[in-house]
Amino acid sequence: MERNIIITGGAGFIGSHVVRLFVNKYPQYKIINLDKLTYAGNLANLKDIEDRPNYKFVKMDICDFDSVYKLMQDEHVDGIIHLAAESHVDRSIKDPFTFAQTNVMGTLSMLQAAKLYWESLPEKWEGKRFYHISTDEVYGALEMTHPNGIEPPFSTKASSGKHHLAYGELFFTEDLKYQPHSPYSAAKASSDHFVRAFHDTYGMPTIVTNCSNNYGPYQFPEKLIPLFINNIRHRKPLPVYGKGENVRDWLYVVDHARAIDTIFHNGKVAETYNIGGFNEWKNIDIIKVLINTVDRQLGRKEGEDMDLITYVTDRAGHDMRYAIDSTKLQKELGWEPSLQFEEGIELTVKWYLDNQEWMDNVTSGDYMKYYEDMYANR
Repeated sequence: MERNIIITGGAGFIGSHVVRLFVNKYPQYKIINLDKLTYAGNLANLKDIEDRPNYKFVKMDICDFDSVYKLMQDEHVDGIIHLAAESHVDRSIKDPFTFAQTNVMGTLSMLQAAKLYWESLPEKWEGKRFYHISTDEVYGALEMTHPNGIEPPFSTKASSGKHHLAYGELFFTEDLKYQPHSPYSAAKASSDHFVRAFHDTYGMPTIVTNCSNNYGPYQFPEKLIPLFINNIRHRKPLPVYGKGENVRDWLYVVDHARAIDTIFHNGKVAETYNIGGFNEWKNIDIIKVLINTVDRQLGRKEGEDMDLITYVTDRAGHDMRYAIDSTKLQKELGWEPSLQFEEGIELTVKWYLDNQEWMDNVTSGDYMKYYEDMYANR
Protein backbone atom coordinates (compact mmCIF):
# COMPACT_ATOMS: atom_id res chain seq x y z
CA MET A 1 0.00 0.00 0.00
CA GLU A 2 1.33 3.41 -0.97
CA ARG A 3 1.01 6.23 1.54
CA ASN A 4 2.05 9.88 1.79
CA ILE A 5 2.93 10.65 5.41
CA ILE A 6 4.01 13.91 7.03
CA ILE A 7 6.24 13.48 10.08
CA THR A 8 6.51 16.80 11.90
CA GLY A 9 9.66 17.53 13.86
CA GLY A 10 11.45 14.86 11.87
CA ALA A 11 14.85 16.51 12.21
CA GLY A 12 14.69 16.34 15.99
CA PHE A 13 15.74 13.61 18.38
CA ILE A 14 12.76 11.24 18.39
CA GLY A 15 11.50 12.44 15.01
CA SER A 16 14.71 11.55 13.18
CA HIS A 17 14.52 7.98 14.48
CA VAL A 18 10.90 7.70 13.34
CA VAL A 19 11.71 9.15 9.91
CA ARG A 20 14.64 6.75 9.47
CA LEU A 21 12.54 3.75 10.49
CA PHE A 22 9.68 4.60 8.10
CA VAL A 23 11.94 5.48 5.16
CA ASN A 24 13.90 2.24 5.51
CA LYS A 25 11.01 -0.07 6.36
CA TYR A 26 8.40 1.24 3.92
CA PRO A 27 9.98 2.06 0.54
CA GLN A 28 6.46 2.24 -0.94
CA TYR A 29 5.63 5.19 1.33
CA LYS A 30 6.57 8.80 0.67
CA ILE A 31 7.83 10.30 3.93
CA ILE A 32 7.70 14.10 4.16
CA ASN A 33 9.81 15.45 7.00
CA LEU A 34 8.31 18.80 8.02
CA ASP A 35 10.59 20.71 10.38
CA LYS A 36 11.19 24.37 11.16
CA LEU A 37 14.83 23.62 12.06
CA THR A 38 14.85 25.39 15.40
CA TYR A 39 17.84 24.85 17.67
CA ALA A 40 16.75 21.22 18.33
CA GLY A 41 16.30 20.31 14.66
CA ASN A 42 19.38 19.06 12.86
CA LEU A 43 19.37 17.49 9.39
CA ALA A 44 22.75 15.93 10.15
CA ASN A 45 20.66 13.45 12.16
CA LEU A 46 19.37 12.07 8.84
CA LYS A 47 22.37 12.19 6.52
CA ASP A 48 22.22 8.42 6.01
CA ILE A 49 18.78 8.60 4.37
CA GLU A 50 18.65 12.13 2.91
CA ASP A 51 19.05 10.88 -0.70
CA ARG A 52 16.46 8.12 -0.52
CA PRO A 53 13.82 8.40 -3.28
CA ASN A 54 10.93 8.04 -0.82
CA TYR A 55 12.15 10.84 1.48
CA LYS A 56 11.50 14.57 1.22
CA PHE A 57 12.44 17.36 3.60
CA VAL A 58 10.33 20.52 3.83
CA LYS A 59 11.46 23.45 5.99
CA MET A 60 8.22 24.81 7.42
CA ASP A 61 6.69 26.14 10.62
CA ILE A 62 3.72 24.07 11.80
CA CYS A 63 2.08 27.33 12.90
CA ASP A 64 2.00 28.52 9.27
CA PHE A 65 -1.47 27.18 8.52
CA ASP A 66 -1.65 28.28 4.88
CA SER A 67 1.65 26.62 3.99
CA VAL A 68 0.78 23.42 5.87
CA TYR A 69 -2.60 23.22 4.16
CA LYS A 70 -1.05 23.72 0.70
CA LEU A 71 1.58 21.07 1.45
CA MET A 72 -1.12 18.56 2.36
CA GLN A 73 -2.89 19.26 -0.93
CA ASP A 74 0.26 19.17 -3.05
CA GLU A 75 1.54 15.92 -1.50
CA HIS A 76 -1.88 14.21 -1.17
CA VAL A 77 -1.14 13.49 2.47
CA ASP A 78 -3.15 10.70 4.10
CA GLY A 79 -1.24 10.34 7.38
CA ILE A 80 0.34 12.67 9.92
CA ILE A 81 2.69 11.67 12.73
CA HIS A 82 2.94 14.81 14.83
CA LEU A 83 6.10 15.05 16.94
CA ALA A 84 7.06 18.72 16.50
CA ALA A 85 7.06 20.45 19.87
CA GLU A 86 9.06 22.54 22.28
CA SER A 87 10.00 20.01 24.94
CA HIS A 88 12.56 21.30 27.45
CA VAL A 89 10.94 22.06 30.82
CA ASP A 90 13.58 24.59 31.87
CA ARG A 91 13.02 26.60 28.70
CA SER A 92 9.24 26.50 29.25
CA ILE A 93 9.66 28.03 32.70
CA LYS A 94 11.58 30.96 31.18
CA ASP A 95 9.47 31.32 28.01
CA PRO A 96 5.96 29.86 28.31
CA PHE A 97 4.63 31.88 25.34
CA THR A 98 6.79 29.99 22.83
CA PHE A 99 5.60 26.67 24.23
CA ALA A 100 1.95 27.67 23.99
CA GLN A 101 2.44 28.94 20.44
CA THR A 102 4.25 25.88 19.10
CA ASN A 103 2.66 23.08 21.10
CA VAL A 104 -0.92 24.34 21.17
CA MET A 105 -1.40 26.60 18.15
CA GLY A 106 0.97 24.53 16.02
CA THR A 107 -1.00 21.37 16.78
CA LEU A 108 -4.25 23.20 16.04
CA SER A 109 -2.80 24.36 12.71
CA MET A 110 -1.94 20.78 11.76
CA LEU A 111 -5.35 19.50 12.84
CA GLN A 112 -7.29 22.14 10.93
CA ALA A 113 -5.23 21.69 7.77
CA ALA A 114 -5.81 17.93 7.90
CA LYS A 115 -9.52 18.39 8.59
CA LEU A 116 -10.10 20.77 5.68
CA TYR A 117 -8.08 18.71 3.22
CA TRP A 118 -9.45 15.29 4.18
CA GLU A 119 -13.03 16.55 4.30
CA SER A 120 -12.64 17.81 0.74
CA LEU A 121 -11.84 14.32 -0.59
CA PRO A 122 -14.49 11.90 -1.87
CA GLU A 123 -13.39 9.22 0.61
CA LYS A 124 -13.12 11.80 3.43
CA TRP A 125 -11.70 10.07 6.54
CA GLU A 126 -11.20 6.62 5.03
CA GLY A 127 -7.57 5.52 5.20
CA LYS A 128 -6.53 8.68 7.08
CA ARG A 129 -4.81 8.98 10.43
CA PHE A 130 -3.63 11.84 12.66
CA TYR A 131 -1.21 10.47 15.27
CA HIS A 132 -0.22 12.89 18.04
CA ILE A 133 2.82 12.12 20.23
CA SER A 134 2.61 13.49 23.76
CA THR A 135 4.35 13.04 27.11
CA ASP A 136 3.81 11.35 30.46
CA GLU A 137 4.26 14.75 32.13
CA VAL A 138 0.63 15.68 31.39
CA TYR A 139 -0.41 13.30 34.19
CA GLY A 140 1.42 15.25 36.90
CA ALA A 141 3.48 13.42 39.51
CA LEU A 142 3.29 10.11 41.37
CA GLU A 143 3.99 9.39 45.01
CA MET A 144 7.06 7.42 46.08
CA THR A 145 5.25 5.21 48.58
CA HIS A 146 4.37 1.61 49.30
CA PRO A 147 1.19 0.72 51.22
CA ASN A 148 3.16 -1.60 53.54
CA GLY A 149 5.78 1.00 54.34
CA ILE A 150 8.53 -0.73 52.34
CA GLU A 151 11.35 1.61 51.36
CA PRO A 152 11.70 2.09 47.58
CA PRO A 153 12.86 0.76 45.26
CA PHE A 154 10.99 -2.49 45.65
CA SER A 155 9.93 -5.29 43.36
CA THR A 156 6.42 -4.85 42.03
CA LYS A 157 4.32 -6.40 39.33
CA ALA A 158 2.70 -4.32 36.59
CA SER A 159 -0.76 -5.24 35.37
CA SER A 160 1.00 -7.05 32.52
CA GLY A 161 2.46 -9.43 35.10
CA LYS A 162 6.01 -8.21 34.53
CA HIS A 163 8.18 -7.70 37.64
CA HIS A 164 10.42 -4.65 37.87
CA LEU A 165 11.92 -2.31 40.44
CA ALA A 166 9.60 0.57 41.27
CA TYR A 167 9.52 3.58 43.57
CA GLY A 168 5.77 3.55 44.17
CA GLU A 169 2.70 1.38 43.69
CA LEU A 170 0.88 3.78 41.38
CA PHE A 171 1.60 4.22 37.67
CA PHE A 172 0.33 6.46 34.90
CA THR A 173 -2.47 4.68 33.05
CA GLU A 174 -4.46 5.94 30.09
CA ASP A 175 -7.54 6.78 32.18
CA LEU A 176 -5.80 9.09 34.67
CA LYS A 177 -6.91 12.69 35.01
CA TYR A 178 -4.48 15.26 33.58
CA GLN A 179 -2.60 17.34 36.19
CA PRO A 180 0.21 19.19 34.37
CA HIS A 181 2.61 21.14 36.59
CA SER A 182 4.95 22.96 34.18
CA PRO A 183 4.26 25.30 31.23
CA TYR A 184 5.63 22.55 28.98
CA SER A 185 3.28 19.85 30.26
CA ALA A 186 0.35 22.29 30.32
CA ALA A 187 0.93 23.10 26.65
CA LYS A 188 1.16 19.41 25.75
CA ALA A 189 -1.99 18.64 27.75
CA SER A 190 -3.85 21.36 25.85
CA SER A 191 -2.69 19.98 22.51
CA ASP A 192 -3.84 16.48 23.54
CA HIS A 193 -7.30 17.87 24.29
CA PHE A 194 -7.49 19.54 20.88
CA VAL A 195 -6.61 16.27 19.13
CA ARG A 196 -9.34 14.38 20.98
CA ALA A 197 -11.81 17.21 20.37
CA PHE A 198 -11.24 16.97 16.60
CA HIS A 199 -12.22 13.31 16.75
CA ASP A 200 -15.26 13.92 18.94
CA THR A 201 -16.47 16.96 17.00
CA TYR A 202 -15.59 16.16 13.38
CA GLY A 203 -14.93 12.42 13.36
CA MET A 204 -11.24 12.82 12.48
CA PRO A 205 -9.37 9.50 12.96
CA THR A 206 -6.92 10.44 15.71
CA ILE A 207 -4.63 8.61 18.13
CA VAL A 208 -2.69 10.01 21.11
CA THR A 209 0.30 8.42 22.82
CA ASN A 210 2.02 9.51 26.02
CA CYS A 211 5.62 8.40 26.42
CA SER A 212 8.19 8.34 29.20
CA ASN A 213 11.70 9.85 29.03
CA ASN A 214 13.62 8.85 25.90
CA TYR A 215 17.37 8.44 25.58
CA GLY A 216 19.70 7.38 22.77
CA PRO A 217 21.66 8.77 19.78
CA TYR A 218 21.05 12.25 18.34
CA GLN A 219 19.46 13.76 21.46
CA PHE A 220 20.11 17.48 21.82
CA PRO A 221 22.68 17.96 24.61
CA GLU A 222 20.54 20.15 26.85
CA LYS A 223 18.96 16.90 28.07
CA LEU A 224 20.44 15.03 31.01
CA ILE A 225 22.04 11.98 29.41
CA PRO A 226 23.87 13.52 26.41
CA LEU A 227 24.80 16.62 28.44
CA PHE A 228 26.35 14.55 31.20
CA ILE A 229 28.13 12.16 28.82
CA ASN A 230 29.79 15.18 27.20
CA ASN A 231 30.60 16.80 30.55
CA ILE A 232 32.13 13.59 31.92
CA ARG A 233 34.24 13.24 28.80
CA HIS A 234 35.60 16.79 29.25
CA ARG A 235 35.60 16.59 33.06
CA LYS A 236 33.14 19.43 33.50
CA PRO A 237 30.76 19.72 36.51
CA LEU A 238 27.58 17.61 36.52
CA PRO A 239 24.82 19.88 37.93
CA VAL A 240 22.23 17.79 39.78
CA TYR A 241 18.92 19.35 40.80
CA GLY A 242 18.16 19.09 44.53
CA LYS A 243 19.39 15.76 45.88
CA GLY A 244 18.94 13.94 42.57
CA GLU A 245 16.13 11.81 43.98
CA ASN A 246 13.55 12.55 41.28
CA VAL A 247 12.53 9.34 39.51
CA ARG A 248 11.89 8.89 35.78
CA ASP A 249 10.97 5.94 33.57
CA TRP A 250 13.45 5.60 30.69
CA LEU A 251 12.90 4.21 27.19
CA TYR A 252 15.48 3.71 24.43
CA VAL A 253 14.46 5.94 21.52
CA VAL A 254 14.58 3.15 18.92
CA ASP A 255 12.00 1.25 20.96
CA HIS A 256 9.81 4.37 20.99
CA ALA A 257 10.08 4.59 17.18
CA ARG A 258 9.05 0.92 16.97
CA ALA A 259 6.03 1.64 19.15
CA ILE A 260 5.02 4.57 16.95
CA ASP A 261 5.24 2.35 13.88
CA THR A 262 3.08 -0.31 15.55
CA ILE A 263 0.46 2.16 16.79
CA PHE A 264 0.27 4.15 13.56
CA HIS A 265 -0.53 1.01 11.59
CA ASN A 266 -2.50 -1.06 14.10
CA GLY A 267 -3.77 1.21 16.87
CA LYS A 268 -7.47 1.85 17.30
CA VAL A 269 -8.86 5.23 16.28
CA ALA A 270 -9.63 7.59 19.18
CA GLU A 271 -7.56 5.50 21.61
CA THR A 272 -4.74 6.61 23.88
CA TYR A 273 -1.71 4.40 24.42
CA ASN A 274 0.99 4.87 27.04
CA ILE A 275 4.54 3.96 25.99
CA GLY A 276 7.04 3.22 28.75
CA GLY A 277 10.02 1.09 29.61
CA PHE A 278 9.04 -0.27 33.05
CA ASN A 279 12.46 1.12 33.87
CA GLU A 280 12.51 3.53 36.81
CA TRP A 281 15.70 5.23 37.94
CA LYS A 282 16.54 8.03 40.33
CA ASN A 283 18.40 10.83 38.56
CA ILE A 284 21.42 10.44 40.84
CA ASP A 285 21.62 6.71 40.10
CA ILE A 286 21.42 7.38 36.35
CA ILE A 287 24.29 9.84 36.71
CA LYS A 288 26.44 7.33 38.57
CA VAL A 289 25.80 4.71 35.88
CA LEU A 290 26.80 7.29 33.25
CA ILE A 291 30.03 8.13 35.08
CA ASN A 292 31.00 4.47 35.42
CA THR A 293 30.13 3.72 31.79
CA VAL A 294 31.88 6.75 30.27
CA ASP A 295 34.97 6.22 32.42
CA ARG A 296 35.18 2.55 31.44
CA GLN A 297 34.67 3.22 27.72
CA LEU A 298 37.32 5.97 27.80
CA GLY A 299 39.81 3.67 29.51
CA ARG A 300 39.69 5.54 32.81
CA LYS A 301 39.29 3.93 36.20
CA GLU A 302 35.58 3.21 36.59
CA GLY A 303 33.99 5.81 38.87
CA GLU A 304 37.00 8.13 39.04
CA ASP A 305 34.89 11.09 37.88
CA MET A 306 32.29 10.85 40.67
CA ASP A 307 33.67 14.09 42.10
CA LEU A 308 32.20 15.96 39.10
CA ILE A 309 28.73 15.67 40.69
CA THR A 310 27.60 19.13 41.84
CA TYR A 311 24.27 19.64 43.62
CA VAL A 312 22.37 22.78 42.61
CA THR A 313 19.10 24.44 43.62
CA ASP A 314 16.11 22.42 42.49
CA ARG A 315 14.06 23.82 39.61
CA ALA A 316 10.56 25.20 40.12
CA GLY A 317 7.73 22.66 40.01
CA HIS A 318 10.07 19.66 39.73
CA ASP A 319 7.81 16.57 39.78
CA MET A 320 9.14 13.79 42.00
CA ARG A 321 8.20 10.65 40.05
CA TYR A 322 6.90 9.62 36.63
CA ALA A 323 6.17 5.98 35.83
CA ILE A 324 4.25 4.71 32.80
CA ASP A 325 2.17 1.55 32.67
CA SER A 326 2.27 0.45 29.02
CA THR A 327 0.35 -2.78 29.63
CA LYS A 328 -2.46 -1.73 27.28
CA LEU A 329 -0.01 -1.36 24.40
CA GLN A 330 1.63 -4.69 25.22
CA LYS A 331 -1.62 -6.61 25.48
CA GLU A 332 -3.49 -5.06 22.54
CA LEU A 333 -0.69 -4.57 19.99
CA GLY A 334 2.11 -6.84 21.20
CA TRP A 335 4.77 -4.15 21.64
CA GLU A 336 7.33 -4.19 24.43
CA PRO A 337 10.80 -2.67 24.91
CA SER A 338 13.61 -4.63 23.27
CA LEU A 339 16.44 -3.34 25.48
CA GLN A 340 17.03 -3.12 29.20
CA PHE A 341 18.47 0.20 30.38
CA GLU A 342 21.93 -1.22 31.01
CA GLU A 343 22.10 -2.40 27.38
CA GLY A 344 20.70 0.82 25.98
CA ILE A 345 23.01 3.06 28.00
CA GLU A 346 26.08 1.14 26.77
CA LEU A 347 25.00 1.76 23.16
CA THR A 348 24.14 5.39 23.89
CA VAL A 349 27.43 6.25 25.59
CA LYS A 350 29.38 4.55 22.81
CA TRP A 351 27.48 6.51 20.16
CA TYR A 352 28.20 9.90 21.76
CA LEU A 353 31.84 9.06 22.37
CA ASP A 354 32.22 7.86 18.76
CA ASN A 355 30.46 10.94 17.35
CA GLN A 356 32.29 13.82 18.99
CA GLU A 357 32.17 15.81 15.74
CA TRP A 358 28.35 15.72 15.83
CA MET A 359 28.42 16.84 19.47
CA ASP A 360 30.91 19.63 18.76
CA ASN A 361 28.81 20.94 15.87
CA VAL A 362 25.69 20.95 18.02
CA THR A 363 27.23 22.54 21.10
CA SER A 364 28.96 25.21 19.00
CA GLY A 365 25.83 25.98 16.96
CA ASP A 366 27.70 25.45 13.67
CA TYR A 367 25.00 23.05 12.42
CA MET A 368 22.42 25.86 12.51
CA LYS A 369 24.53 28.25 10.44
CA TYR A 370 25.13 25.54 7.83
CA TYR A 371 21.43 25.00 7.26
CA GLU A 372 20.55 28.69 7.48
CA ASP A 373 23.04 29.36 4.67
CA MET A 374 21.73 26.39 2.68
CA TYR A 375 18.13 27.61 2.72
CA ALA A 376 19.04 31.28 2.28
CA ASN A 377 20.60 30.35 -1.07
CA ARG A 378 17.59 28.43 -2.38
